[in-house]
This record gives sequence, C-alpha cells and structure tokens, in this order.
Amino acid sequence: MFVAQWVMVELGQNERRARDRARAQPHLPRDRRNGDMTTTELDDVSTDDDRVSGTGTIGSGRGLALLLVITGALGLLAAWVITLDKIELLKDPNYKPACSLNPIISCGNIMQSKQAEVFGFPNPVAGLVAFGAVIAIGMALLAGARFRRWYWIGLNVGTLLGTVFCMWLMSQSLYVINSLCLWCTLTWLITILMFWYTTVHNLKHGIIPAPDGLRRAVLEFHWVVPVLWYGVIALLILTKWWTYWSSLI
Repeated sequence: MFVAQWVMVELGQNERRARDRARAQPHLPRDRRNGDMTTTELDDVSTDDDRVSGTGTIGSGRGLALLLVITGALGLLAAWVITLDKIELLKDPNYKPACSLNPIISCGNIMQSKQAEVFGFPNPVAGLVAFGAVIAIGMALLAGARFRRWYWIGLNVGTLLGTVFCMWLMSQSLYVINSLCLWCTLTWLITILMFWYTTVHNLKHGIIPAPDGLRRAVLEFHWVVPVLWYGVIALLILTKWWTYWSSLI
C-alpha cells in the first residue's frame, strides 16, 4: 500500500507541474503542451522522455521508472527470502521459517506444497529472474532509455502473465493449501502494480489501442483499479479465516 500511496503523491506533483507549464505556455495549443491537463500524469512531465521519438521509440517519466525499480526490488527481496527458506527446508524438514507465525500465516506450509514448484523448480527462482529484469528495465528508463512499441507490449504481456500466475497462487493458497505466506502476499500486490501502471502507460501513448473516452477515464481514475483489487484481496483473506481473525479481537 505504501507504493500505491507514493504513486498517487507523485501523480499529484506531476499534475501541478503540468499546470504550471501550461500557464507558462499559453500560446501553444493544448495538444502541444507538456502532457494532458488531468490528474492522471503517470510520467514525469518535467522531461520529454515519455514522448514518441522520430525513430518510433518511447520512454517513460520518472514515476513509472521508479515504480518498476521499487516494486522490482521488493519482489526480488521476497523471492530471495523464500529461496533461502526453501533451501533450509530441504536441509531440515523440521525447519520453521521466520514468517510462519501461526496455523494460518505459515510460509512453511506454502513452501512444502506442490503449488510451490509449478515449473519443476521452486517458484521464487523464477521470481529472482523476473524481478531482476523489471529492476533493470526501470533503471534503464531512469537513465533515459527508450524502447520500441513491441518492447512495451512485451513488458505488458509479461506483467500480465505474472499477475495471472499470482492470482492463481492466491486462490491455491486460500482455498487449497489453507495457509497464507506474507512474502507471497507482498509479491501479489507489487505484481498488480507493475501490470496496471504499465498498462496505463501503454494506453496513454496509444501502444494499446483504445477509444479516447476509455483512455481518458483510465488516466483520470488510474488509482481506482489497484485500490479495488487490493480491497477484494483483503476481503477474501478476511472472510476465509474470519473465525480466526475475530478470535484475536
């Protein structure tokens, strides 16, 4: 939730910068000013990195680049911790991970399930690679890198697949394994942010074709989807183990 709040603050600052620049350029048509005059500026309008260049490449502003770096780093941390705990479990089946706090919040139960090795090896190993790649992309964007449309589509598809996989793992965790892993939950949340704000960026620049009304609505109310998504996840967790949670009150 901290990352989502930071994104909203960043967008508010971007909006103010866009309005200030618009006032300084009253002679220019609206479509030539630096960015749309809405609360939806995901990219930092203080630079031109997010504009389409003559070579057809597209960059991003500071907001999206930092989001990818921060969420990628959190995902890498989660994958690293889970990997270390998995190694300890292989050495000693009686090992209890630090995040196994009670019968419900039990990382050990998750790690020892068959769902923890969907591809024939521990899932966090794939996370180490995927989140490392996201960090690299975010750092490249911060340094001014620009990518072609197919690259942005590839990033969008990759984050979509990651999100679908995380949602499947969430359903398995809640309704099959009947345990919750805090590091896994962190992974679900950050993957949602990666996917959604990459989608917002691609809609903004026409990389994903969409009606103008839909594009403007997504840009104006970009925060609604992750907030609702997080709310649904919280409700599922609360209702699944409501008896246990209520006993703690």
